[in-house]
Amino acid sequence: MDAQKKSLLGCTLYELQAITSQLGMPRFTAKQIASWIYSTKVKSIDEMTNISLKNRELLKQHNEVGASDPVNAQRSVDGTVKYLFQTGDGNFVETVYIPEEERATLCVSSQVGCKMNCLFCMTGKQGFTENLTTNQILNQIYSVPERDSLTNVVFMGMGEPMDNIDNVLKATEILTADYGYQWSPKRITVSSVGVRKGLERFLQESECHLAISLHNPFPDQREELMPAEKAYSILDLLEKLRNYDFSHQRRLSFEYIVFKNLNDSPSYAKELVRLLKGMECRVNLIRFHAIPNVPLEGASMETMIAFRDYLTQHGVFATIRASRGEDIFAACGMLSTAEKQKKIKT
Repeated sequence: MDAQKKSLLGCTLYELQAITSQLGMPRFTAKQIASWIYSTKVKSIDEMTNISLKNRELLKQHNEVGASDPVNAQRSVDGTVKYLFQTGDGNFVETVYIPEEERATLCVSSQVGCKMNCLFCMTGKQGFTENLTTNQILNQIYSVPERDSLTNVVFMGMGEPMDNIDNVLKATEILTADYGYQWSPKRITVSSVGVRKGLERFLQESECHLAISLHNPFPDQREELMPAEKAYSILDLLEKLRNYDFSHQRRLSFEYIVFKNLNDSPSYAKELVRLLKGMECRVNLIRFHAIPNVPLEGASMETMIAFRDYLTQHGVFATIRASRGEDIFAACGMLSTAEKQKKIKT
């Protein structure tokens, strides 16, 4: 991509109208551009054939589509594919395509690295480098080979989405807008550890599903796993969410990695039931995937089943999420581009 030219991918209709107006083009040209990008998914302005040649040449002087292919792909034995995208000067993010029988999910990143530094997550171990732009977020969806078969997108890759709320909200607007991808918000889930300001805006400005990284129902123990608990108390967060109406289309879920001898006993299940009682939500139980230099172990499947059954029997709907892509470090908590960035910069 030409750094001197503004990318059209990632622009709202309002921004496209500003571009065409500045260039002296008819107002309807903005809708034509949006259709070529978000519906037809062209790679170049030359392909926008219902725009006059003169206007295409003018547009090309200042703008480009702004799509870039992944620079690498790794395929798991289970069909999962991990894509590597370059985002800037030696920076990268990973994006994971997860095919299932009736679903095809893309797990996208919102930041290079992450500030949250959760003990169990490789992304947090590499530190924070930069927020992704709306263009860089959407390019992960735009440029994977499986883009036309996607049924769902989850913002559960690298980074904390609510810490990059402006660009995440803009991306979800384009994904759901009439001028954009025209997706139902029910096809999109955004995760968070509970970053307050971003979360408040997300609840007000988006209708997409919300997934909260919980992982331990006891605040002091949660802080040991997730330093963000100190700034963003799970008890305060639950109080806020309890006062929000999730009874309609939007879904609230809680992510809970089950660690051996740490948060997997009946007392933790009992406390989860107490915390979530009366809330319209579900709990997704996740198997821990071992990462280097972290002394944590995953609970057995037998323990996870017992944990799930206790929650369900006591009024909290729970599922065990299937583990995918572990052999290529594409599973939950395993995404990291620290080594790739280090090699480029040295």
